[in-house]
Amino acid sequence: MKIKSINPYTEEINRTYGSFPIEECRNRIEKSRAAFSGWSSLPAEERAKFFLNVAELLRRNTEIYAGIITEEMGKPIRQSRSEVQKCVRLCDYYAENAAGLLKAEIVELGAEKSYVTFEPLGVVFGIMPWNFPFWQVFRFAVPAICAGNVCVLKHASNVPGSALEIEKIFLEAGFREYVFKTLLIDSKTAMEIIKEELVDGVSLTGSTGAGSKIGKLAGEAIKPQVLELGGSDPFIVLEDADIERAAQAGVRSRFLNAGQSYTAAKRFIVVEEVVGDFIEAFELHMQELKIGDPIDEETDIGPLAKKEFVEILEKILEDARKKGAEPQTYGEKHKKGFFFNPTIIPAASTYMEVCNIEVFGPVAPVITAKDEDEAVEVANSIEFGLGAKIWSGDLERAEKLAKRIRAGSVAVNGMIRSDPRLPFGGTGKSGVGRELSHYGLKEFVNIKTVVVNK
Repeated sequence: MKIKSINPYTEEINRTYGSFPIEECRNRIEKSRAAFSGWSSLPAEERAKFFLNVAELLRRNTEIYAGIITEEMGKPIRQSRSEVQKCVRLCDYYAENAAGLLKAEIVELGAEKSYVTFEPLGVVFGIMPWNFPFWQVFRFAVPAICAGNVCVLKHASNVPGSALEIEKIFLEAGFREYVFKTLLIDSKTAMEIIKEELVDGVSLTGSTGAGSKIGKLAGEAIKPQVLELGGSDPFIVLEDADIERAAQAGVRSRFLNAGQSYTAAKRFIVVEEVVGDFIEAFELHMQELKIGDPIDEETDIGPLAKKEFVEILEKILEDARKKGAEPQTYGEKHKKGFFFNPTIIPAASTYMEVCNIEVFGPVAPVITAKDEDEAVEVANSIEFGLGAKIWSGDLERAEKLAKRIRAGSVAVNGMIRSDPRLPFGGTGKSGVGRELSHYGLKEFVNIKTVVVNK
């Protein structure tokens, strides 16, 4: 089988790669397991220092890596550059803090000694998506490797160049070979790797459907797993909110990366008292967005990552129309490239598909709620629980509402941004486990209790 990297803007093939058969995967994973012995025996302080080298490479070669991201999945170059810089901050954080976070915890029991240690498990298998092709990989791999594990990666099939470049970065940073290894494989082979119990843990960022299948296999093998799955984040606007600020943030949150983000604002829930004002401000800012060549520094929205995504969005809009909506689309039509222009659905209803599934694309449904209680009810009415945004001028009120929202993260008067200092993940069908902070660092470790008596 061949794996093709296709430029979503030109629709031309960047490169074609050969995929690995299962026998090659077994061989590479065994070599990673052999590398685990030496890597895990290093003190945590030494392991963490390697990520200073990674951070330096990312800084030095930001333009190269950003170019690869843009070429492979169509992200505007400014956003690709920001993604690489985000990986820099992640590496710096764990280089500075991982050793301290992994120190044994002393527990006073009255015994001679009693403490808890955090020991790596072995080979962690990462199955990562295309929408943030560098960040998603670094977010899973850096904490796992800092903890003493080694990682093998199955990246999305449309970003093989990113996957191989990341492997190259680890080697150039001085890591032993096979501490981080890319496997160019399809989903079927990835499933086989889990079935055969070739790895010691699985980290997936992907759809709820993929999470269900992989979670089942990992569960049958009794392997720890982190599943960062879909989201349909509510963006709640109350009557006392700063409407202008909320609209500006809403446009950024919905249309960043052409709407292809798990934590994007996907359902705008606005109380009826201000819904007209919000839609007016939102539309004005939406019309300011520049759509076009992602390599252009002025571009805000590039093409979608795959051609089939355009067809999916068209079907979602058709469903909304059949159920009474009048979607408003802005911008000129492009003759080439996988473009879908930004669209608002001003009078969306909860029985429309767009309000009940995860929509990956620049489509913004606005649902009217009579008050804050109905807004919370709508926000919690679907199976996802990744993130949520609340806009209000009364911070105490907003915090009280945040407690009522079923989500892994809630932002008040702001956007959801994953930060290495904070845990990231969801609840419900949005996944299990956490990435980042000390929580993510300890997802793939044996938390061992030691009690020593005389």
